[in-house]
Amino acid sequence: MTTTTRTPRKSAPAKKASAKVVENLFFSRDESWMRFNQRVLEEAQDETNPLLERVKFLAITASNLDEFVEIRVAGFLQRIEDGYNLAQPPDEGGLTPQERLKVLVERIHSFVDDQYRCWNEQLLPAMQAQKIRVLRWSELSDGARAQALEFYENEVDPLLTPVTIDPSHPFPRVLNKALCIGLLLKHKRSGAKAQTVLGVVTVPRALPRLVPLVGAEGYCDFILLHELVESQVERMFRGYEVLSRSAFRVTRNSNLYLQEEESRSVLESVRAELHNRRKGDAVRMEIESSAIEEMVERLRTNFELEPSQVFRTDGPVNLSRLMNLYSEVKQPTLKYPAFTAKEFKLSAKCTDIFDELRKNDVMLHHPFDSYAAVEGFIEAGALDASVISMKQTLYRTSKDSSIFKALTQAGQSKEVTVVVELMARFDEDSNIRWARELEDAGVGVFHGIYGYKTHCKLALLVRRDPDGVTRRYAHLGTGNYNPVTARFYTDISVLTSKPELTAAVQKVFNYLTAETESESYSPLMVAPLTLADRLVTLIEREAGHAKAGKPASIIAKMNGLLDRRTVEALYTASQAGVEIDLIVRGMCSLRPGVKGLSERIRVRSIVGRFLEHSRIFCFENGGKEEIYCGSADWMPRNLVERCEVVFPVTQADLHKRLRNEILAAYMADNTKARLLQPDGDYVRAPKTGAPFSAQDFLMRIAEGAEDKVPEVKDHEKVAGH
Repeated sequence: MTTTTRTPRKSAPAKKASAKVVENLFFSRDESWMRFNQRVLEEAQDETNPLLERVKFLAITASNLDEFVEIRVAGFLQRIEDGYNLAQPPDEGGLTPQERLKVLVERIHSFVDDQYRCWNEQLLPAMQAQKIRVLRWSELSDGARAQALEFYENEVDPLLTPVTIDPSHPFPRVLNKALCIGLLLKHKRSGAKAQTVLGVVTVPRALPRLVPLVGAEGYCDFILLHELVESQVERMFRGYEVLSRSAFRVTRNSNLYLQEEESRSVLESVRAELHNRRKGDAVRMEIESSAIEEMVERLRTNFELEPSQVFRTDGPVNLSRLMNLYSEVKQPTLKYPAFTAKEFKLSAKCTDIFDELRKNDVMLHHPFDSYAAVEGFIEAGALDASVISMKQTLYRTSKDSSIFKALTQAGQSKEVTVVVELMARFDEDSNIRWARELEDAGVGVFHGIYGYKTHCKLALLVRRDPDGVTRRYAHLGTGNYNPVTARFYTDISVLTSKPELTAAVQKVFNYLTAETESESYSPLMVAPLTLADRLVTLIEREAGHAKAGKPASIIAKMNGLLDRRTVEALYTASQAGVEIDLIVRGMCSLRPGVKGLSERIRVRSIVGRFLEHSRIFCFENGGKEEIYCGSADWMPRNLVERCEVVFPVTQADLHKRLRNEILAAYMADNTKARLLQPDGDYVRAPKTGAPFSAQDFLMRIAEGAEDKVPEVKDHEKVAGH
C-alpha cells in the first residue's frame, strides 16, 4: 500500500536542559485536537451564546469528531494492523500506537459523555423553555401522529428496504456514517422455540433527520426521522415479533490510499478510492444507550469491532444532524444578530478594479469585508476583453460558485489554467466534477505536483491595459475560493498589481503545472521549496535582534502549530529574549510558559461566531516590522507535504491595519480567548478591564463604528500564566 505523501524531514532534538522542567516538550497532536473540540463544546455550554447557536456548536463538535475518528483513529488502527508497534520517543509520550490508541479512545468516550450531557441537561431544557421540542413517538398528539404518518407514507416508506439477516440474506453493506435501525426479531409462526434474527433498515439520507410537525399554538415541534421509522417497523417486518429496536451508525476508515504504480491518472485514482472509502473498515459504532446487549454484540461482531469501539449515545445518534434545527427554527432572537459585510468601493476617479490596483493594493478581511470583491475580480477577468489569460488554484469551492462559472465562461475565449486539488479531504467528489466540467469548457486543468496537495490560494490575470502595457494582476489569500464559507471563515485577501508579487505568482503557477523550479520566488515563501527554512530563519533573526538588544517580538496567528523544527526555533528565540504571542485556533504542540524554555511564549485560542482561519505572521525585526499572510499553518503537512504560498504585506495602510486593528484585536480579546497553560489546559482569558470580543469589534468596524482596540501592555496579564 503506497500513499501519496512524502516523508517529513527530521528535526534536531531540543535542548536537553529543558527536559528536566516538564515531562516532555511537546503536546500530543491528538490530545491537542481533542482539547480544541472541547473548546467548541464549551461554546455550546455557554449560556451567554444564543440558544440556536449553542445547538449549532454542539453539531459542529459531532461533525469534527466524525472526521477525527475516520481519519486519525482509523490511521492508528491501520498502522497497528500493518505492524507498526514501536514506542515513540520519550518527549512524545513514549507510547506504542496501541497504548496511544487506548488513551485516545478513552478520551473520546469521555468527550461523547460530555456532548450528550450538554444536549440532555442544558440544550433540551432550554429549547423546551423556548417552546422548541424534539419529541418521541409516544409523546405526539393524535394530530401530530397523523401528520407524521402522512409524511412517512408519502416520503419515507418508498425509500426503505427492510432486511433480515439469515443464510439467504447476508448482512447489508452499511455505508460510512449511514444511520440505520437494528432490530431483534422472532418469527411468529415458529413458536417459542424460534431463534432471534437480526433485522436492519437504513434511514434514507435524502430526507431531513428532523421532521417538522404542526405543534400546539406557539410550539415548534419535531420528531427525529429514525424515531418515525422505528414506530413503523412492525409494518415492515410482518410475521415477526419485534423484540428490540435501536438506531446505530458505523464510521469507516476514510483515508485514501492511492496505488501510485497502478495509476492511470490522479483523477481516476481518486475516483476509484472514493468508491472504496464508503466501504472502508469499520472503526466506530454508535448505538443508542437503550440497545439491549444481544443486539450490540451481534452488530459489534459483524463489524469486527472491539468493545472500546462501541459508543452508546444517550440521545440522538449523530448529533451533527441537529444542525437542521438551526435552519428550521425561524426565531432570529435565538441566533446571532444579522451582520452585513462591508462592500468594497472603488476609490474616487477609478473606473474599474484594474484601475484601482494600478494605484494601490486592496486588502480584505473576510467575512467583515464582503467576499464579493474577490468574486468580482475573477468575473471581471472573464468578462473583460482586455484580459487575455487567467490562472487560478481551486482547493475547495461551492456548488454554483460564481467563480467557477466565471472560469468556465472565460475558457471559451481566453487562455485559462486552473490547478484543481482533487484530494481536498471530503471535497474529492465535487472537485472531480469541477475538473471535468472545466475541461469540457476548454479550460486547461492540472492537478499540481504529484504527492503534494495544492493548498495555496492564488489567481493571476494578464491584461493589456489602455496605456498599451501588458500587466499581471493577482489575488493572494489565506482562504478557499468558496463564497459560502467566506461568510463565516475569517480570512485575508490581497489584490495587487505589484510586479514583484505578480511575477512571483506566475513562477508558482509554472511550478504547479510543469514542476519547473525557479532560482527565487522572492518575495513569496513557497512550500515545499523555501517556506520551512525561511520561516525558521525569520524566527532566528528575531533571536539575534534580542541578543543584540534590539526590538524583537513575534505575533503569529494560525490554525495549527505542530512542526517540531519550528517549535524548537520558537523555544530558542524565547530563551534569547524574544517576546512571542501565538494565536492558534486548534492544535498546538508547543508548551508555553515553562521557565527556562518558553517563559516568553504565550498561546491563545479564539473560538467564536466565525471560524478563525486567517494566517498572519508579524516579526518586529529590530524595529523594521514585517508582516506576512498566507495559506500555510506551521504544521509538517503545510511546510513539507503541500504547495503553499506566504506573501508579504508591505503597503503602509494595509500593514497598519493588520497590526493595529486585526492582530491587536485578537491580542486584546478577553471574552472568547482561551489561554494555553504549561500543563496543556486552556483557561479563559482574565477579564481585565471591560469585556472585549475581537470578532464583535471587527463587525462594528465593518459597520462603520469608530471603536478602538484596548491597549495591551502587560504580557503576564494577557497570558494569565
